[in-house]
Amino acid sequence: MFHPFAKVAVLACWLIAPAVAGEMPGISSTDIRIGGIFPFSAPASSIGLIDRSILGYVQSINDCGGINGRKINYITYDDAYSPSNTVEQARRLAEGDEVALTFSQLGTAANTATAKYLKSRGGSTIGIVSGSTKFTDVAQFPLTITGLVSDDTEARTYTKYLVKTLACEIHDASSG
Repeated sequence: MFHPFAKVAVLACWLIAPAVAGEMPGISSTDIRIGGIFPFSAPASSIGLIDRSILGYVQSINDCGGINGRKINYITYDDAYSPSNTVEQARRLAEGDEVALTFSQLGTAANTATAKYLKSRGGSTIGIVSGSTKFTDVAQFPLTITGLVSDDTEARTYTKYLVKTLACEIHDASSG
């Protein structure tokens, strides 16, 4: 099963790659470098398995010719689910590997920790895995695209469903 946010990264690369090849770090005439930071170690390491599904999806895209003829070079590092490690790995991806963007970074704390650094470099992060509403503040996080609905939106959706369902059940119980 492929990571649901992988399609977002592919779409973003497909849209920007023709226009900016040679003008943007991480995009050349032959490849597009995308970075990922995951907890491959420490207690949250099971979440790091998301990386394997993204890698599988990337490989299937590359097997079909890539994006506008460019292969995706997907580079990932372990942050052990520690925000200070996440910042160092983001720096490594941006400065050392010169990725075009980071993708599917996990957690509110990790994304908060890297946001200022990425913003200063003009680097974007797409499909972040956090339910915090703070990342919808475009002034604070102009180059961050969330991959989940906010916790507030999710709670409102569940509440509406439960109110409707429970109201129907109470009505049915009193009618019978």
